[in-house]
Amino acid sequence: MKHERIQADPTIMFGKPVIRGSRVTVEQVLRKLASGKTPDAFLEDHPHLTVEDVFAALAYAADYLAAEDLLSAA
Repeated sequence: MKHERIQADPTIMFGKPVIRGSRVTVEQVLRKLASGKTPDAFLEDHPHLTVEDVFAALAYAADYLAAEDLLSAA
């Protein structure tokens, strides 16, 4: 799946996936939301981003995990 709002560039944040045009990593978005911050509260801290950017980070993470190899129960 193509993620137009997400980019990974070795010269930006050590190559971690970020929201395009920013230095906000997908990991930062996930950690803030996982800690209980709402998307609206996250966007208050990052007014240059949009709710679509937040959802793009979630979609990127979901696709990344979907492609991971599953560990078998041994």
